[in-house]
Amino acid sequence: MYKNVLLSVDLGQESSWKKALPTAVQLCQTSSATLHVMTVVPDFGMSIIGQYFPEGYEKEVANKVMEQLRSFVGEHVPDDVPVQHIVGEGNVYETILKMAGKIGCDLIVMASHRPELQDYLLGPNAARVVRHAKCSVLVVRGQ
Repeated sequence: MYKNVLLSVDLGQESSWKKALPTAVQLCQTSSATLHVMTVVPDFGMSIIGQYFPEGYEKEVANKVMEQLRSFVGEHVPDDVPVQHIVGEGNVYETILKMAGKIGCDLIVMASHRPELQDYLLGPNAARVVRHAKCSVLVVRGQ
């Protein structure tokens, strides 16, 4: 059914993966699909932001986050599921959509938090991904 499933996680927020990860893993196992686990770091390259960080800081952060992502996947994803680790940079929803197109994913799995009044049905990133994705999106309610 699926060949490439993209799971977006925030390594600092358990609610972004606690329910979404098992769902994505089960879909991958059922379909013999590859799980692409992705996390997004802010874009430090903008001149207004970049001037406050030492040269090479952006690459150092990306490498550290990749180590954390590999550790996370090793701890939470069974060995029988093929995995690709992805660290994106920039705006969360734009980076997810760009990566989904780049890897040709059939399904994006992501969590959505309990809504606040201003984003009542979905979190703002999940809502934008759902609206603009060119593939199916499964939003797993985090709470």
